[in-house]
Amino acid sequence: VQLVESGGGLVQTGGSLRLSCATSGFTFKDYAIGWFRQAPGKEREAVGCVTRLFTDTYWDNSVKGRFTISRDNAKNTMFLEMTSLNPGDTAVYYCATSLRRTCSSAVDDFLYWGQGTQVTVSS
Repeated sequence: VQLVESGGGLVQTGGSLRLSCATSGFTFKDYAIGWFRQAPGKEREAVGCVTRLFTDTYWDNSVKGRFTISRDNAKNTMFLEMTSLNPGDTAVYYCATSLRRTCSSAVDDFLYWGQGTQVTVSS
């Protein structure tokens, strides 16, 4: 099983980034997908989640209306589109997958994880 994130980097306040997570080794379309982030000295927190058929979603209040999750089941890839970025969004971002039928913000509910990609937003 592999999940490989890409697309992180340095961006100015107000800018946008699109993170990608290419997966392999499991049946991607059967899994809910989520994105988490971890800032220095803080616990890993859920950013957002969508189930395999988009029947359920979760968004952290701090990113609602600014971030979007999408998936391409044909390419076994998931995306996190981030807009209106601010320094509070600076963190390592992780993609993750879960067999749950409803979304969850709990780290323990996600089975497979990527290695993380750094997003830094300058003021």
